[in-house]
Amino acid sequence: MAPSPQRSRRIAVFGGAFDPPHAAHVALAQAALAELQLDELRVIPTGQAWHKARPLSPAAHRLAMARLAFADLPQVLVDARETERAGPSYTVDTLRELKREWPDAELFLLLGEDQARALPSWHAWQEIVQTAIICVADRGDGAETQAQFSAPKPYESRFRRLPMPALPVSATEIRSRIAAHQALGPLVFEPVARYIEDNHLYQTA
Repeated sequence: MAPSPQRSRRIAVFGGAFDPPHAAHVALAQAALAELQLDELRVIPTGQAWHKARPLSPAAHRLAMARLAFADLPQVLVDARETERAGPSYTVDTLRELKREWPDAELFLLLGEDQARALPSWHAWQEIVQTAIICVADRGDGAETQAQFSAPKPYESRFRRLPMPALPVSATEIRSRIAAHQALGPLVFEPVARYIEDNHLYQTA
């Protein structure tokens, strides 16, 4: 979809391990496309994750699964740049690159609640907030969830809520289910589940 002449191109960044990508990831992408009127949503699997204690699955697998998971959303592009970058993978570097590539674009960064609460611990987080509008997934879990996160001062105007369905699913649960030989049900889409089985991923906890 081409951007209208009345506004700048709108590009959202959706980063994460995607190890594996699951139904809640796709639901967040769908909500962002609808709510933010995006021209493009870039799904960017993490490269060397500085903040994760466990090793990630090889980048080639995570990229392949992401392409399968988001295949039905034409505005979504799976972007491999962080997996190709040497050293720790920082979101601010990705936003800097996109800003150089699209200097007039309006950038958005999609985050879950946990990521949003941890944002002040991220590398150069103030620059992240100044570069992109931070869109925090609101999973519709009620007032308690709403109260858990509040935008850091003085950047409140750079944050917005992104309503989406309540989907209690996590990649950690999926990996545990696979290791325990339990059914995945609707947690991951069938092409991703088939890829996991064909490549014998997550066989051990």
